[in-house]
Amino acid sequence: MYSFSVWVDADSFPALARKFLAEHALGKGVEVLFVANHELKVPDERVKMIVCEKLEGAADDYICNHACENDIVVTRDIPFASRLVQKNIAVMNDRGLLFSKESIEDKLRERDFSLNLAELGLGGKKENFYGEKELKKFSTLFIEELQKHIIADIYHVKRR
Repeated sequence: MYSFSVWVDADSFPALARKFLAEHALGKGVEVLFVANHELKVPDERVKMIVCEKLEGAADDYICNHACENDIVVTRDIPFASRLVQKNIAVMNDRGLLFSKESIEDKLRERDFSLNLAELGLGGKKENFYGEKELKKFSTLFIEELQKHIIADIYHVKRR
């Protein structure tokens, strides 16, 4: 086992990505933790399922309080990603986007702008489809980021 883990904000994490992430990370000997406010079917018995209280942000708070600087977190939640980026934790979404200190402010502004449009009734329909194209982008980024973490762990170097 390595000294880092992969955390998943699992409430809205697509099943296709769940299966891929678990198989790939566990196959490399990396601990995988799914955190949600309800029980989920995990794709492998070695995945740790952590069920939090059914309170707004409980899963986010749990991950934020337990994830370490060398860990990887997967979430769609941009404000939550911002909290993690400030703690120097690697954060990505399930569509192949790696959040950084340089990019997170733009993503927060885009999110706020979209919310404002929606409140005015000007927001378009948001598609929530997740298929092979989205999985491919995610898997490419996840493999790359996992490999960086493994190499850093083997050679005991700080990742950033």
